[in-house]
Amino acid sequence: MNTTSKQLPLSGCRVLVSRAKKQAGALSSLLRDLGCQVSEIPFIEIRKPKSFQPLDSAMKNLAAYDWLILTSVNGVEAMFERMAKKKIDVANLAKLKIAAIGPATKDAIEKHDLQVTVTPKEYIAESVVASLHNRVKGKRVLLVRAKIARDVIPRELRRAGALVDVIEAYETVAPETSARRLRALLAANRKPHAITFTSSSTVKNFVDLLGLRNARAAIKAGVHTASIGPITSATLLQFGLPVNIAAKQYTMQGLVDAIVASALERRKPSSR
Repeated sequence: MNTTSKQLPLSGCRVLVSRAKKQAGALSSLLRDLGCQVSEIPFIEIRKPKSFQPLDSAMKNLAAYDWLILTSVNGVEAMFERMAKKKIDVANLAKLKIAAIGPATKDAIEKHDLQVTVTPKEYIAESVVASLHNRVKGKRVLLVRAKIARDVIPRELRRAGALVDVIEAYETVAPETSARRLRALLAANRKPHAITFTSSSTVKNFVDLLGLRNARAAIKAGVHTASIGPITSATLLQFGLPVNIAAKQYTMQGLVDAIVASALERRKPSSR
């Protein structure tokens, strides 16, 4: 092989990052630091909910709750922005036990000088439920999340005896301008080797932007899927799309590590 010891692990690799525009930078930086050529086309756009009334009401009534569950950085940011606008003291949250679905969400909460009580071992809804199942019977739980999300947490915690209020803090949509850019990139001579999928919504919106047949054709033409976790992987399979690369740790760094491992594996000389 004509490679040098200084070659970066993702030199020559091209990856499409599909995160929302505001959030793509962190993942893109991790990939670029390893020599990757990164394109950014958002499959998700974060929008305000049609009404803030339910969130406002919950924030004014925090004393009624025992637990607060936050399942994304988007939810954290939306909640604190709304609290600031309505002049609700963040100190009111200090009286609650707080559960965060993963380290990024935990970090976003802790930036507001709050303590996170529970972060599950695996950063998925099922693990949140497992962590809280024996702690919420008879307790009031406030779940702040996107408009459309899996119902695992509220359903299972209610079965465990909790009183759960589900509050919409934001919604995600497929950006209209991304369809044209995505088609052009996938038709180019130097199309990406892989596309990152960091949530079920990125998968669904990828299919919406291209149409199911074109989405399947793009992947069959040699573009790999890179999934952040098992729920995202299940959504890919639901649409008949393969899971070519899967993170072992369900974080941005875990996704990058999986992409690196795949790239290194492909570079190994074939044995006969």
